[in-house]
Amino acid sequence: MDDSQNNHLKAYGIAYWALEQEQTVDWLLNYRGGSFMLKYQLAFEKECKIRGVSYDVIADVQSTQILREIASPEVNQDVVKLEKAPKIAVYSPKSKLPWDDAVTLALTYAEIPYDLLYDEEVMDGKLPLYDWLHLHHEDFTGQYGKFYAAYKNAEWYRKQKQDFEKSAQTMGFQKVSKAKLEVALKIREFTAGGGFLFAMCSATDTYDIALAAKDVDICEYMFDGDGADPQAQEKLKFDNTFAFKNFSIEKNPNTYEYSSIDATRTRRLNQSLDFFTLFEFSAKWDPVPTMLCQNHEQVIKGFMGQTTAFKKEYIKSDVLIMGETASVDEARYIHGKFGKGTWTFYGGHDPEDYQHKVGDPKTELELHPNSPGYRLILNNVLFPAAKKKKQKT
Repeated sequence: MDDSQNNHLKAYGIAYWALEQEQTVDWLLNYRGGSFMLKYQLAFEKECKIRGVSYDVIADVQSTQILREIASPEVNQDVVKLEKAPKIAVYSPKSKLPWDDAVTLALTYAEIPYDLLYDEEVMDGKLPLYDWLHLHHEDFTGQYGKFYAAYKNAEWYRKQKQDFEKSAQTMGFQKVSKAKLEVALKIREFTAGGGFLFAMCSATDTYDIALAAKDVDICEYMFDGDGADPQAQEKLKFDNTFAFKNFSIEKNPNTYEYSSIDATRTRRLNQSLDFFTLFEFSAKWDPVPTMLCQNHEQVIKGFMGQTTAFKKEYIKSDVLIMGETASVDEARYIHGKFGKGTWTFYGGHDPEDYQHKVGDPKTELELHPNSPGYRLILNNVLFPAAKKKKQKT
């Protein structure tokens, strides 16, 4: 999985496919870019050829030597055994929206199966059937993506608003914001129970904003029919959130921003200088962040979104920053624990489209089979398959 790999993204699909065949996979952390090793079967070799994935066939003595080298305390490498294909769910509306989602693009291209869930399925208690949940580009605050100023007359916006209102009423809620909050709380229960949560773009900060604003009306009349609570800011409860603290909500309904968490509007960074760096963790002592940061490149080109990056001043002290743009003091890739589960937030919308706009065509991953930005997504997909290690003392 270093620079010699012809198709990094589909290699994850091979690993997942092997797990589906009830075969274990060794993930060689920090070895040649985070390679996968599995017992030889002709079917695996044929599948690699079909999917265009580079591979080496090695003898048992060679694999033993590799494992011996990795075990050396002098090298920052380790082996994590992947044991079972995780059951994948993507939280996304069924209706067609004028943008695509990087995770569903990655899963489809890598040929990793997933199910689509949305509010009704979440409220029906379907989340415990899954190991891993991705939150599609989403607004959990009930403000319809804050697209009001630019798109309030667009057909897709009006239809989305109607669909959300109808769905909320069907589930017994008078307001979309109330329905979204209950969904957010169900997702929190899923995570606390041992689920793996992954979110990108606006699904990151709006999720925490919704939790902080529990029992507080932060929506203006065009979103829910009445005005926001004038004391909404003072009533936010940051103890409820996963990642963020002490942020200020954006009260102007015509501003395409939710809060002070996001750095999109304030960052002054030219595209040619927009990169973020992955931190290096100890593979033997910190296997979780090491897994999530496996890559053939440590410096990743930046990309924007409605939520591009997270201002560090609003990140809780117990949150692990795994990727940052140090020049502007912002975090791009963060991780934390909640209950028995974990969550990972990844800023930006599409790793191979610097400024993806409403209505832009989807990214064709056939043109980006070695994307290091997309690899971070797929690290998270395989993460739940890892055998849990005993805590070192």
